[in-house]
Amino acid sequence: MAICRVQCKPVPVAATLMMVWIGIVLFGCGTRGFDDQDAILHVGNGAEPQDLDPHLVTGVPESRILSALFEGLTDVDPRTLEPIPGAAESWSVSDDGTVYTFTLRPDGRWSNGDPVTAHDFAYAWRRILTPALGAEYAYMLFCIKNARPFHEGDLEDFDEVGVRVIDDHTLEVTLENPTPYFLSMQIHYTWFPVHQPTIEAFGEMDHRGTRWTRAGNHVGNGPFKLDRWEPDRVIAVSHNPAYWNAAATGLEGVWFYPIDNALTEELLFRQGRLHLTENVPVDKIEVYQRDTPEVIRIDPYLGTYYFRLNVTRPPLDNPKVRRALGLALDRDDLVRNVVRAGREPAFFYTPPDTAGYTSEARMPYDPDKARELLAEAGYPDGQGLPPIELLYNTSENHRMVAEAVQAMWDETLNVRVTLTNQEWKVYLNSMQQLDYGIARSGWIGDFVDPINFLECFTTGNGNNRTGFSSPEFDALIEEARRTVDPEARLEFLQEAEHILMEEAPIIPVYFYTRTYLQSPEIEGLAANPLGYIAFHKLGLRDRPRTLAARE
Repeated sequence: MAICRVQCKPVPVAATLMMVWIGIVLFGCGTRGFDDQDAILHVGNGAEPQDLDPHLVTGVPESRILSALFEGLTDVDPRTLEPIPGAAESWSVSDDGTVYTFTLRPDGRWSNGDPVTAHDFAYAWRRILTPALGAEYAYMLFCIKNARPFHEGDLEDFDEVGVRVIDDHTLEVTLENPTPYFLSMQIHYTWFPVHQPTIEAFGEMDHRGTRWTRAGNHVGNGPFKLDRWEPDRVIAVSHNPAYWNAAATGLEGVWFYPIDNALTEELLFRQGRLHLTENVPVDKIEVYQRDTPEVIRIDPYLGTYYFRLNVTRPPLDNPKVRRALGLALDRDDLVRNVVRAGREPAFFYTPPDTAGYTSEARMPYDPDKARELLAEAGYPDGQGLPPIELLYNTSENHRMVAEAVQAMWDETLNVRVTLTNQEWKVYLNSMQQLDYGIARSGWIGDFVDPINFLECFTTGNGNNRTGFSSPEFDALIEEARRTVDPEARLEFLQEAEHILMEEAPIIPVYFYTRTYLQSPEIEGLAANPLGYIAFHKLGLRDRPRTLAARE
């Protein structure tokens, strides 16, 4: 792959040496790019994955890899996001929209050759809902009848949950209420099947962090299989010959590189060592747009960059302090001068026009009101307010945002903010344990519906991570889940978002765009608001699809 024609600003010597060192660690000492004869896609993946257990992870870096290793009952068209057959070749829906009957493919196989059956999905869903597993994303399955009481320990018999295996290739799912996005949710890793013999060869069903996810042990049902996992170097997956549609898979493999430094990632792209990046350094976006527009992509992305606030830790236990911080944030200035890339300031949480929903609640920039609220909270002009920690995961772009916000709050409110940087796994654990003050966060839609954004902040939700609890908010989300009438449902969600903006356990910052570098060699990559990449539908121009033919 040719080096891109990009003239970049000089990089300090220390930073250059660090990037060279990271490149050596990831790729070795050679100067060549990847083998031009291999149909292997090289992808920057942002961060070292937390795990490769689909029931225990919560992030985008993990999602990308898992979508290559597993397949849910349905897939989606990567251009339209319309549901299409996946592990199930067909399905039917009852007239009232509450019972789905899936017919699994007779030729579905795990990567070890075992047949994929309806029992595998029932086992997987029982596993993620088992309370002892502690799956943060278990709530995604609460649309299934009795799934919530089973997860919360109020129901012990899984046979009473709305999952029934009719035979090896027929699965019946009964929902609590009609759920129009149920089929679309099946591309999310929480719904993926797992291979029971493999899980239980390395521990009990509800054991966390066992070695079943390691290379040599891992068994999946997706278009690729796990070959190598070298921590902080590479996760390599290869064509899975047992996959039901193996002959149509266009790549021999995908190599995912955990690179959380955008400058390093961009350098490796220019050196011809990556086909696809996760990010682009902010100060290089305009350079690429001017000099090599064919390799830079800025796509719509259904996501919000925001701050979580730990409402259990003083002084952030005071909603006036939290709201003051939100009102003192000049999002227009931040977007114009720091993050750029076509992003829009977020004065509310759910991205606008999400399935026809745009929030009426607002958290505007109002420094006078912010100072007034801080004084009412007992901290006039910031006097007496202890320093507040702002946590972010390792990334140049996150650091730039954190420093800009630190300066804004100091200038507007006389609030002292200390910055803490942690690598991905440690950062996730800090949020889960509420061991932070304010934390940089982002939410990318799992499916296109506003409830996917708002339900995260219900009491006890695994993705809440703020300590926030509001019975009124919880009740509104529950009403939205039960309500069939579309207009009434959106009204409940409007009221819920109003509470979220007033109580301010979160501070929205901006709405994402997906900005990345893409080699012209890649064929079949489609933009969509979820950032979903169907790796099995990609190819590399002029690279022979030889593996299937050899097997």
